[in-house]
Amino acid sequence: MDSLMVLIPVALLLGVIALAAFLWALRNGQYDDPDGAAGRILFDDD
Repeated sequence: MDSLMVLIPVALLLGVIALAAFLWALRNGQYDDPDGAAGRILFDDD
């Protein structure tokens, strides 16, 4: 039971850190795809 008192806050802290890292990457354009539009012209959409 004592281990839960440590593991739950650690898990929450790691989740918050992961969320902050994802939001930072999203704001800095890490998920932009500049080559995707160039590749899409090669495929025919019927």
